[in-house]
Amino acid sequence: MSFAGSYLDSDVRFLLKRLPLADFVEVLDKEALIQSGRRHYSEMLSPERAPSTRYLALFDEACRVNGERMARDCLRLASLIVGRRSGPVTIVSLARGGTPVGVVLKRLIEGRYMRAVTHYSVSIVRDRGIDANALRHILTQGHAPESICFVDGWTGKGVIARELASSIASFNADNGVALDAGLYVLSDLAGAAACAASCEDYLIPSSILNATVSGLISRSVLNEQIGPEDFHGCVLYDEFAREDRSRAFVDTLERLALAQVDDGQPVDAADTLAAAERSRAYIDAARKRYDIADVNLVKPGIGEATRVLLRRVPRMLLLRDPHNPAVAHLRLLADEKEVPVEIDPALPYQAVSLIRSASDA
Repeated sequence: MSFAGSYLDSDVRFLLKRLPLADFVEVLDKEALIQSGRRHYSEMLSPERAPSTRYLALFDEACRVNGERMARDCLRLASLIVGRRSGPVTIVSLARGGTPVGVVLKRLIEGRYMRAVTHYSVSIVRDRGIDANALRHILTQGHAPESICFVDGWTGKGVIARELASSIASFNADNGVALDAGLYVLSDLAGAAACAASCEDYLIPSSILNATVSGLISRSVLNEQIGPEDFHGCVLYDEFAREDRSRAFVDTLERLALAQVDDGQPVDAADTLAAAERSRAYIDAARKRYDIADVNLVKPGIGEATRVLLRRVPRMLLLRDPHNPAVAHLRLLADEKEVPVEIDPALPYQAVSLIRSASDA
């Protein structure tokens, strides 16, 4: 059964199986299990904690400084979607990072462009693919395959964009449809999206919180609790309701976006190619410089760097400019977790996190 989390029922339907409170795995244990290959990351959840008062203050400051830019990029992306889809639009956001963006896009496409929109949020898991049961459910609701548009917040190395392309190709072959696997994002650091509002590494405020800006849902789960006919799973963190900013955040973005004029311009193709080349070059250089065997241990960009500090075991935080307000939350997290910080003025991103190898633990 679908649900809306802490959003309005009209904002989104999560196609996820609500699980009872999980047997949480502490971060250090989870990291060892992932890197040893004994368990896949999607099989486990670490406990989330409500953000501190100090951290929420940094989120509020991020909204104050960058909310208008994120809203402008949401409006731009809404315009680009409308230009590429005729008739009703079906937004399929990738939980969790894509969900707030999907909510705002739905409201803007309805309110500014007067088009009918339905918004679902579904799970996609690296190495496991998108939730095929969720996609089949969407199609059984009468949505035309050509109306579907996949949405996320940003790309890091482009792993999810490539996972989406691969799993949609398989889904199309298995189901006799032709879904467009292109990914629509606000910030395409990897040059891997089909359509983006920007290729710049800027602070997207929703990237720095977990459940409390994503409808109170956990990261998606794909383990023995998920049967062959089930949607991928999640935990709903009702206990964080007092700290929840999900609805207030999208309300603010909608208001800011509707006050702006859209220029309707997509990212230039040359910028996308440059972003892809920059991503490949940096990942190669970082692996050599820091002696990293597994590419998954390098997480470029503010959004991905934040995720590492919130839910993985960081080896190091790299910053281009430690005085940039966009990385203030990262400096706080690094200080709280005693993570070494290295300053590299030549860094092509605002921030990069390196995950500690289990062999170094």
